[in-house]
Amino acid sequence: MTSIQKTVVVLAALVAIVLGLTVHKVLGSKGDGLDKAALLDAGIILLPQSRELPELTLSNVDGQPQALASLKGKWTLVFFGYTFCPDICPTTLAQLRQLNGLLPAEARSQLQILMVSLDPHRDTPEKLKQYLGFFDPAYLGLTGPLADIQTLANAVSIPFIPGDTSKENYTVDHSGNLVLLGPDGRQRGFIRAPLNNEKLKTQLPTLLQSGG
Repeated sequence: MTSIQKTVVVLAALVAIVLGLTVHKVLGSKGDGLDKAALLDAGIILLPQSRELPELTLSNVDGQPQALASLKGKWTLVFFGYTFCPDICPTTLAQLRQLNGLLPAEARSQLQILMVSLDPHRDTPEKLKQYLGFFDPAYLGLTGPLADIQTLANAVSIPFIPGDTSKENYTVDHSGNLVLLGPDGRQRGFIRAPLNNEKLKTQLPTLLQSGG
């Protein structure tokens, strides 16, 4: 096992511990009328306390600056990936497209999907726009300085190992979990990978309608 692989394993273990503690706290919480057990069964993990995102401005797929604070008004599913990803990213984006088609119209109107690039070295806004367009032109995309991406990923507990840009056809090791943002722009939780669309199509609208 290489040093990078060992680092990924350690990071994944730490995330698992954090999610495990979150699950314990969520199941012990009361109120809001949500069926926490059913949500967890669908892979939806709500945080006991919502988290504020860092004050950052990245670049959208049109090359325009976009502050994270602008992600308000709708629920947002945030996926951290990159356009050269050989497996997790195309699979997840295709699953999200499928999930969107399974949701009732009211739920779709309350939801937006955002991909944040973990490979700004190759993922220009133009490249990101083209890539996301293969799945759904409505998908949002953000890229920017690697340091800012790292700050955001750390803030929402999504581990990744930056690629070695000195090597040709390098890859980026990263988590497949989704970050769940509320209409207030704060992190409300996660959706565990791999996605279970059959359960999410039932439980996600319930969460969206609750207001979180």
